[in-house]
Amino acid sequence: MNEKDIKILLVDDEPDILEIVGYNLSNEGYQIITANNGVKAVKKAKKEKPQLIILDVMMPEMDGIEACENIRKIPELNNTIITFLTARGEDYSQVAGFDAGADDYITKPIKPKLLISKVKSLLRRLKEEEVEEPVVKIGHLVIDREAYKVTLNNEDIVLPRKEFELLSLLTSKPGKVFKREEILDKVWGNEVVVGGRTIDVHIRKLREKIGNHSFKTVKGVGYKFKD
Repeated sequence: MNEKDIKILLVDDEPDILEIVGYNLSNEGYQIITANNGVKAVKKAKKEKPQLIILDVMMPEMDGIEACENIRKIPELNNTIITFLTARGEDYSQVAGFDAGADDYITKPIKPKLLISKVKSLLRRLKEEEVEEPVVKIGHLVIDREAYKVTLNNEDIVLPRKEFELLSLLTSKPGKVFKREEILDKVWGNEVVVGGRTIDVHIRKLREKIGNHSFKTVKGVGYKFKD
């Protein structure tokens, strides 16, 4: 997918941010769509189906957290990457953002070159997802990445977004040991401060739902899915 084919929805209530960030991303060849509040963001996301949404948290009418939650309810936007762009760096804002379904978090002000680098990094994840098989079958376990659906022995298993992404990553290459740093980067984003315990907690929950025997801990390195 070329830059000219990629739509980025930029959402912020500050006109200067829309102008400056939009200008820099347009120069890279991306199609830029803008909105200045959460209500408009949801409507434009549904209409335009962007590959990436850069979303401010503090906005009038509907804040970024609520907008993100609403966007994540739109099935055709399941694969859209959402990153928050906000001056608020408090831990609770980050946690709320990820709980709402965000993929990453960028703190402003941010230098244009760093922003462009970050956007390209986020879009690489999208390209990686494009070449992956949409449905993975390992024994009696079936993972449908497009439908965000997991079944085991023909029974549906409900997984929160991050658990699904972690399972999807580990099962993309059964037997491969994924280092903790790689897991954090691909599931939580490489600029996100997440404690190592976060991975352990999610693995524990997956073991409870999928089966303890399916996941192997490689001490001091990471985890792998045993096929």
